[in-house]
Amino acid sequence: MDLSVYFKSIIDRDRCAVVICNLEHTVIYLNPAAAESYKKHGNLLGKSIFDCHNSDSCEKIRKVVRWFSESCDNNLVYTFHNEKQNKDVYMVALRDENGKLIGYYEKHEYRNPETMKRYDLTGSG
Repeated sequence: MDLSVYFKSIIDRDRCAVVICNLEHTVIYLNPAAAESYKKHGNLLGKSIFDCHNSDSCEKIRKVVRWFSESCDNNLVYTFHNEKQNKDVYMVALRDENGKLIGYYEKHEYRNPETMKRYDLTGSG
């Protein structure tokens, strides 16, 4: 069974932005939430993640990726809290089945309480 369709569906349905990069720092995937969130930068797919970051942020990204490569146990870094949107942002290592680093992704987690009614099947979630 090819689970990749299921994994892609999980990421695509996430309300938080997910941006996936390879080790060359090229954006290889944006979920719909990320495409919407970053549309002011144009289509980032196939472009360097550094095209939409300042030099300080670029150096931090490089430093985190070096840290990811030092150990299979180095997999998650909290990068900042966006007060305006009340969300935390993380960098997460992506590894193959042998633990080799193959890329990374940026994950946003909103901290606002859910406003959707529990088990409400009338909405479009």
